[in-house]
Amino acid sequence: MSAVNDTKLQPAVFLLTGIFGQENIHIWISIPFFLIYVTSILGNSVILFIIKTDPTLHEPMYIFLSMLAITDLGIPISTMPTTLAIFWFNSREISHDACFAQLFFIHSFTFTESSLLLFMAFDRFVAICNPLRYASILTRPRIAKMGLVSLLRGVFLNFHLPILLKQYRYCQANILSHSYCLNQEVMTMACSDITVNIIYGFFVTVSSVGLDLLLILVSYVMILKTVLNIASHTECLKALNTCVSHVYVVLLFYMPGIGLSVIYRFMKSSSPLLQNVLGNVSMLIPPLMNPIVYSMKTKHIRVRIIRLFIK
Repeated sequence: MSAVNDTKLQPAVFLLTGIFGQENIHIWISIPFFLIYVTSILGNSVILFIIKTDPTLHEPMYIFLSMLAITDLGIPISTMPTTLAIFWFNSREISHDACFAQLFFIHSFTFTESSLLLFMAFDRFVAICNPLRYASILTRPRIAKMGLVSLLRGVFLNFHLPILLKQYRYCQANILSHSYCLNQEVMTMACSDITVNIIYGFFVTVSSVGLDLLLILVSYVMILKTVLNIASHTECLKALNTCVSHVYVVLLFYMPGIGLSVIYRFMKSSSPLLQNVLGNVSMLIPPLMNPIVYSMKTKHIRVRIIRLFIK
């Protein structure tokens, strides 16, 4: 009898949300969202094409950039179907399995990108602090292994999430506050004991994304210390200029994510609209801005893009 009751309590689907309180103008809101998705996919595809077709860009910094571009293709592709379905067709329902699969890909790509940003910081650290050994340390086979480690870490740390979430009963309100599924929100929909999920999620986030950010900060402290010891003011600025793009990308990636995590863990009574907007910013802005930042701040990429479209 209890099994029957559990089945009745268990909602068959989750309901996603577009922009909270703005449902009547979703069709207009879909225009900038669609443009952002298209720009993100085209921008990262152009970066990949340029790096692949130009042998002079087959250097560690640009190889890492191409890996970042691949990751930045994965995130919008993971969120775009459900987001545009809500705006265009008011299709809010998503099955449990589809939701768990989507959050797995979103979190895997996010963790992979965090690893790549750390490796890119390491690339700048070696280039500035130990330039004579740069070529011998960052060989292509080693870079390939670092990229593989980033991907495997993202997958390994997140493949438990769908398994854990699938064990729970979801008998509470099944309305999510985003147009896609996130683990930290989906698990709160369960009426089962989610202590394991909370502990595991916190441990994984701190020991991976948190550790990545800490190591990135340490690397830039060491870079700054090395640069300040350079006698020539011109050489000092030149060295720092090679890091500017990466610093912008790091800020774009980590700041919205940290803000969203703080809201979920410590500000449970915050505005649903704030959660909604910040969630969209964390998913949309980094894939959109990364190719733009590198195009504007990296001369070789900028020149190749100009040549590509002027021909």
